[in-house]
Amino acid sequence: MTSPYLVPVAGILRNIPATMEVNFVAPFDAAHEFDPRGPGESDIASEAEVAVAGRLESFSGGIRMRGVLRAPWTGMCRRCSSAVEGILEIPVDERYTEKEGEDEEAYFFADDTIDLSHLVHDAVFLELPLAPLCREECQGLCTICGTDRNLSPCSCQTAVDPRWAMLSELRFDDDTSAESN
Repeated sequence: MTSPYLVPVAGILRNIPATMEVNFVAPFDAAHEFDPRGPGESDIASEAEVAVAGRLESFSGGIRMRGVLRAPWTGMCRRCSSAVEGILEIPVDERYTEKEGEDEEAYFFADDTIDLSHLVHDAVFLELPLAPLCREECQGLCTICGTDRNLSPCSCQTAVDPRWAMLSELRFDDDTSAESN
């Protein structure tokens, strides 16, 4: 099976500097190389469609890919555990070199073909939210009864840790603090 991320670049390698537009949609992981992440982690489905749009620019010794990747992700809200989804929009600016190991920060390509899959996978995994929220004002779950406080309020009161109880009696007099400055 041929990867949809393979891009022939012989034309722009012969005419330096030259550019070539790339614009396609492909499954994130058609070969199922990556195991699904845990239920508490953000993830992208193997069959999720990733949009790749950008420009390949040739230079002496390599090619630069500049563009944007768009990919859908799913996860779990860190406060209330409800399902969360979104679209990643990732700007990319990466180099590819013909000599492997020449530049540790660049991707390697051979045979006049660039495989953009490594770039796509790396960029998407790095941009997945670590602790997503369903919405900014999410109130989360009650730590005592487990009620989703976004759906209904609860009357539970959290117990005060006896080690910190004395701090609740601490009062500051505004006039005293103004004089000490």
